[in-house]
Amino acid sequence: MLQAADLTLGILAGGRASRLGGRDKAWLVRDGQPRVLHVAAQLADACDSVLVSANARFERYHAHGFRTVADMTRDAGPIGGLEALADACRTRWLLTVPIDVLQVPDRVLDRLAAAGGRGAVVEDDDGLQPLLALYEIDALRAACAAALANGAFSVQAMQMRLGLPAVHFAGLRIGNINTPEDASSAGFLP
Repeated sequence: MLQAADLTLGILAGGRASRLGGRDKAWLVRDGQPRVLHVAAQLADACDSVLVSANARFERYHAHGFRTVADMTRDAGPIGGLEALADACRTRWLLTVPIDVLQVPDRVLDRLAAAGGRGAVVEDDDGLQPLLALYEIDALRAACAAALANGAFSVQAMQMRLGLPAVHFAGLRIGNINTPEDASSAGFLP
């Protein structure tokens, strides 16, 4: 079992909000709480620290006590966010959670940690959820550098090269927020 002192929670919130009509997914509100606060609250107690990969609204994150990192490599998609999180991470392990997931599986950390010494990635009944993953930080840093050097921006391909096993959460459909309709049907306020 991973100790909190060995783990950083990395929230991937650096998207452009283009599919959501300019609305920032991190600050969508449901049950009176912005999405980023909800995601952090679910997992922060199991971690040494929380990092948010974001490319805008830094002052808003800071006002809520978050340490933010911007993409070091622009226009690289989620690999750019992973690179920034890996560079800023000071623990041996990094658990990444994308801001647009509708739910984080129960016991996600325990199950991913139990999958082996390299880390693992979540798979639900819809398939692989590549941004919901546990990484050994040195391996992630090297993998991001290699992917960016080769212009290979697929997170799934990088995870395959790392040999990360998929941990299946049977009966679960994590879902995500990509459109205004997704946000509305999930109960998020405009």
